[in-house]
Amino acid sequence: MKGAVGTGLSVLAWALTRTLVLLWVLKVLVVRGPDVTSDVAVIYQGWYEVLRTGTYPVDDVTWQYPPAAALAILSPALLPFLDYVSAFFVLALVCDAAVLGLLLYAGRRPGKSMKGAWVWVAGVPLLGPTAYARYDLMVTAVAVAALFAAARRPRLAGALAGFGALLKVWPVLVLAGMRKGRSWIAAGVTAAGLLLVFAAAMPGALAFLGFQRDRGTEVESLGALVFHVARHVGWEGQVLLNYGSVEFLGPYVPQVSATALGLSVVAFAWLAAWRLRARRFTAGTTADAAFTAVLLFTITSRVISPQYMIWLVGLAAVCLAFRSSRMAVPGCLVLAATGLTFLGFPVWFDLVVASDARGIAVLAARNGLLVVAALMACRRLWTSTVPRPAEPARRRGRRPLPAQPARDKEPVEP
Repeated sequence: MKGAVGTGLSVLAWALTRTLVLLWVLKVLVVRGPDVTSDVAVIYQGWYEVLRTGTYPVDDVTWQYPPAAALAILSPALLPFLDYVSAFFVLALVCDAAVLGLLLYAGRRPGKSMKGAWVWVAGVPLLGPTAYARYDLMVTAVAVAALFAAARRPRLAGALAGFGALLKVWPVLVLAGMRKGRSWIAAGVTAAGLLLVFAAAMPGALAFLGFQRDRGTEVESLGALVFHVARHVGWEGQVLLNYGSVEFLGPYVPQVSATALGLSVVAFAWLAAWRLRARRFTAGTTADAAFTAVLLFTITSRVISPQYMIWLVGLAAVCLAFRSSRMAVPGCLVLAATGLTFLGFPVWFDLVVASDARGIAVLAARNGLLVVAALMACRRLWTSTVPRPAEPARRRGRRPLPAQPARDKEPVEP
């Protein structure tokens, strides 16, 4: 009975908050700042028209996504009785509901918790209309499904991760904590097979690689804080729309961008070291590892777009669906950062672009929360899975030596 009441309350809260999100994206309620739905109404719909001709939009540098992203852009065709924009928002709502359904189903099973569902219910509206005005919610649904499938159906989990990687790259990181090689093999086979299909079916499937290479430092990234402050002490660079986002251009920008790439390499090296040394795995370790990996990817990226927060909210929700997860505090920090992201975009985006003190403060607080969450997640993942060098032998699965007489203190020769 208690579980049914909790489920009912979460569904009610979801319905109320999603009604608010729909009112935002349908412009019944207007949010201060730029129109976040223009990506769907202008950019996505423009790509849709090109994709329908059987080719990728290779002449548009804002097309920076792997080939399976075409499926998300074309998906409104599934609802031909609606216009493109309305159909896209309806499909976002369906994916949102699917994630909630997975979290509710998992939350009522042994060893699980309803906290994950509540994180999802609260986290999506904290991002404001951006949550439904990008296709990242669809990608997040695939990643969430992969994590829940990992324990019982590793091949399916791997296939979903591989498919997600061809939607928007980052879902490949959910493999970080998957122990069974079948998951990795399934991911590789799925990604390679789909890549061949897309490349054979439509020209320009790999054009996104060149466009991503040329990205600069976006105004909301961690590295951008350097230039926000530098503008007040005579830095001569500019803020321009570049490759589909608002970026800093000018002196020292390439160096900051290179530093971000270097930090990404360091982050992935740490993940590799963790994976090699991890020995203690619980039911929630796979989700904890995925959440940590994506946090590291996010804070070291040259671009921290607002929609990235949907990834983190979804993975935090999966973590908290497991009672054994160690990510409760980092997950709460992500929720707080998501609310600040809404304030930074779209509400105060003009202040962020102008490097106004209020804009800098919101951006610094958001990015600071993400950095703290990432470092805390790394520490908790490491300490919960990697045995300490001085850890007693019995905790590492070894039988302890029998007690020795007090006079027998000499080391044993091998």
